[in-house]
Amino acid sequence: QVQLAESGGGLVQAGGSLRLSCAASGGTFSRYTMGWFRQPPGKEREFVARQWRVGGNVYTSAYADFVKGRASISRDNAKSTLLLQMNSLKPEDTAVYYCNRYPGLSDWGQGTQVTVSS
Repeated sequence: QVQLAESGGGLVQAGGSLRLSCAASGGTFSRYTMGWFRQPPGKEREFVARQWRVGGNVYTSAYADFVKGRASISRDNAKSTLLLQMNSLKPEDTAVYYCNRYPGLSDWGQGTQVTVSS
């Protein structure tokens, strides 16, 4: 079982940027397809981005349409850390952001709150 701890959220103005971090412990992080998800206020949790290994140390990524061109998922396998760089933030990006083994194979962490003001 992988334990997950998200950080890096905060209050930011529209157009700003944030970098979210997810520390994972337990398991073999480098082998896992990892994803970011978010839960906007009053809505269901939704997929944001995921990254998986295609061979050796080569990974590829996929993004939800609503963040394409504005987000970049990456990882540091040596630190078992997953990152999400988000730029050009919009008020509708306000949500609690979570990481997990895609599509949600481990217990969910506490998440990190991102609030984007207009």
